[in-house]
Amino acid sequence: MINMSKVIHEPTLGTIRMVENALKRTKRYPSKNQLWRSLPKQMQYPTFKATLDYLEESKKIIYDRDGSIIWIFADNPKLKKLLRETTRFR
Repeated sequence: MINMSKVIHEPTLGTIRMVENALKRTKRYPSKNQLWRSLPKQMQYPTFKATLDYLEESKKIIYDRDGSIIWIFADNPKLKKLLRETTRFR
Protein backbone atom coordinates (compact mmCIF):
# COMPACT_ATOMS: atom_id res chain seq x y z
CA MET A 1 0.00 0.00 0.00
CA ILE A 2 1.28 3.48 -0.91
CA ASN A 3 1.36 6.07 1.86
CA MET A 4 -0.18 9.22 0.39
CA SER A 5 -0.05 11.22 3.63
CA LYS A 6 3.21 12.91 2.66
CA VAL A 7 2.76 15.08 -0.41
CA ILE A 8 5.92 16.52 -1.94
CA HIS A 9 5.64 20.17 -2.94
CA GLU A 10 8.42 20.70 -5.44
CA PRO A 11 8.08 23.82 -7.59
CA THR A 12 8.39 23.51 -11.34
CA LEU A 13 10.49 25.84 -13.46
CA GLY A 14 7.28 27.56 -14.58
CA THR A 15 6.26 28.13 -10.98
CA ILE A 16 9.65 29.61 -10.09
CA ARG A 17 9.55 31.93 -13.10
CA MET A 18 6.01 33.05 -12.26
CA VAL A 19 7.09 34.06 -8.74
CA GLU A 20 10.29 35.70 -10.04
CA ASN A 21 8.32 37.76 -12.57
CA ALA A 22 5.89 38.92 -9.90
CA LEU A 23 8.79 40.00 -7.70
CA LYS A 24 10.62 41.75 -10.54
CA ARG A 25 7.55 43.79 -11.45
CA THR A 26 7.08 45.19 -7.97
CA LYS A 27 10.57 44.83 -6.42
CA ARG A 28 9.05 44.53 -2.92
CA TYR A 29 6.11 42.79 -1.26
CA PRO A 30 5.05 43.56 2.32
CA SER A 31 4.25 39.92 3.06
CA LYS A 32 4.45 36.39 1.71
CA ASN A 33 0.67 36.20 1.76
CA GLN A 34 0.30 39.34 -0.37
CA LEU A 35 2.75 37.98 -2.95
CA TRP A 36 1.04 34.58 -2.96
CA ARG A 37 -2.38 36.16 -3.56
CA SER A 38 -1.04 38.41 -6.33
CA LEU A 39 0.20 35.53 -8.49
CA PRO A 40 -1.65 35.02 -11.80
CA LYS A 41 -2.12 31.30 -11.12
CA GLN A 42 -2.98 29.60 -7.86
CA MET A 43 -0.57 27.17 -6.24
CA GLN A 44 -0.49 25.34 -2.96
CA TYR A 45 1.12 27.33 -0.17
CA PRO A 46 3.79 24.68 0.61
CA THR A 47 4.89 24.82 -3.04
CA PHE A 48 5.01 28.61 -2.82
CA LYS A 49 7.13 28.40 0.36
CA ALA A 50 9.52 25.95 -1.36
CA THR A 51 9.84 28.43 -4.25
CA LEU A 52 10.70 31.28 -1.86
CA ASP A 53 13.24 29.05 -0.09
CA TYR A 54 14.90 28.34 -3.44
CA LEU A 55 14.95 32.05 -4.40
CA GLU A 56 16.48 32.97 -1.04
CA GLU A 57 19.13 30.25 -1.28
CA SER A 58 20.04 31.39 -4.81
CA LYS A 59 20.46 34.98 -3.55
CA LYS A 60 17.60 36.42 -5.59
CA ILE A 61 15.48 37.61 -2.66
CA ILE A 62 15.98 38.72 0.91
CA TYR A 63 13.59 39.38 3.75
CA ASP A 64 13.51 42.80 5.38
CA ARG A 65 13.25 43.11 9.17
CA ASP A 66 9.48 43.46 8.90
CA GLY A 67 9.21 40.31 6.75
CA SER A 68 8.92 42.13 3.42
CA ILE A 69 10.24 40.22 0.42
CA ILE A 70 12.75 42.19 -1.66
CA TRP A 71 14.05 41.22 -5.12
CA ILE A 72 17.84 41.74 -5.06
CA PHE A 73 19.06 39.77 -8.06
CA ALA A 74 21.07 41.99 -10.41
CA ASP A 75 19.43 41.35 -13.75
CA ASN A 76 18.96 44.70 -15.40
CA PRO A 77 20.19 45.24 -19.02
CA LYS A 78 22.75 47.93 -18.13
CA LEU A 79 24.45 45.66 -15.61
CA LYS A 80 24.51 42.75 -18.06
CA LYS A 81 26.14 44.98 -20.70
CA LEU A 82 28.69 46.27 -18.19
CA LEU A 83 29.62 42.73 -17.14
CA ARG A 84 30.00 41.66 -20.79
CA GLU A 85 32.25 44.60 -21.69
CA THR A 86 34.39 44.74 -18.54
CA THR A 87 37.99 43.61 -18.70
CA ARG A 88 38.53 40.58 -16.50
CA PHE A 89 41.59 40.24 -14.30
CA ARG A 90 42.95 36.96 -13.05
